[in-house]
Amino acid sequence: MTRYQLRTRYDAVHRNVYAPKGHVATAADKAIAAWVWSRRGAALAGLSAAVMHGSKWIDARLPAEVNRRSRDKTDGIVLHSDELFDDEISLVRGLPVTTAARTAFDLGRRYGLTLAVIRLDALMRATDVKTVDIDVLIDRHRGSRGIVQLREAIGLADAGAESPQETRTRLVLTAAGLRPQRTQIDVFNRFGDHVGRIDMGWDDWKVGLPICRQQVHVRR
Repeated sequence: MTRYQLRTRYDAVHRNVYAPKGHVATAADKAIAAWVWSRRGAALAGLSAAVMHGSKWIDARLPAEVNRRSRDKTDGIVLHSDELFDDEISLVRGLPVTTAARTAFDLGRRYGLTLAVIRLDALMRATDVKTVDIDVLIDRHRGSRGIVQLREAIGLADAGAESPQETRTRLVLTAAGLRPQRTQIDVFNRFGDHVGRIDMGWDDWKVGLPICRQQVHVRR
């Protein structure tokens, strides 16, 4: 490809990384571009890892994240230099990505309990990561910043949440001493026909709470 073709048909995303002109990059696109920028030598981490694992509600305006011991810096990419064990990296779509457990470990320690729980809810819903998997990493990386919040966030997380609004509502109820007993509750009529599903509720009281959904992004 010539320089003229690059200049007229493509926009520079990072150094030596280009996208077709007018292309609106998704969070996954930005993650892949960041990996290419790293000369295919970094592992995707944080929100970039989460989106590669299938997490929803990640704002595409946020920067991509990679884990790489390097002094190189560029706009639009957050560089981490955390120690990663071999079993904390997996391949997703052919790219090195922090495992779901390690991604949860990282996101759950970030400032802001509510946002941390939103991230964990989405990741747990998209993957089969379990609390015990994250506990292994807590024991392995004792002394890491944010562990106290991570433990609390894990205790509040629920893979049944289908939107940030559901997570926030559940946390408000929990703070008031009314944590829902179940999420995503199927409802049947007296004939056994499925008539709907309630986002969260309490079996003991036969009370359910539906949440109004809107297309939103969680930005921070």
